[in-house]
Amino acid sequence: MTYAPVSASRGSRRTGQMNPEFSRLLTAAVVNAHFREMLLNNPSKALACGYGGEAFHLVSEECKHISSIRATTLADFANQLSQFAGYTSGACATGD
Repeated sequence: MTYAPVSASRGSRRTGQMNPEFSRLLTAAVVNAHFREMLLNNPSKALACGYGGEAFHLVSEECKHISSIRATTLADFANQLSQFAGYTSGACATGD
């Protein structure tokens, strides 16, 4: 089987390509146990608090999806997150 290289077009993502903010979210959960527990137990709070003094830049639909995830492990959380098809970027307003 041969694989063609994938190049991202500037300023947009192709359908099915994960939002880089999702990667930032998961990376924060991997490197920090406190943030990971908050993400698993209260995703809305984790999004509102951000990580390392920085906010996650997500559109409302992405925030709602992430807030609805119920997982007991980070692997399960990541799996549910990867099934989300609304891969767009924007700003996540706290208190949604």
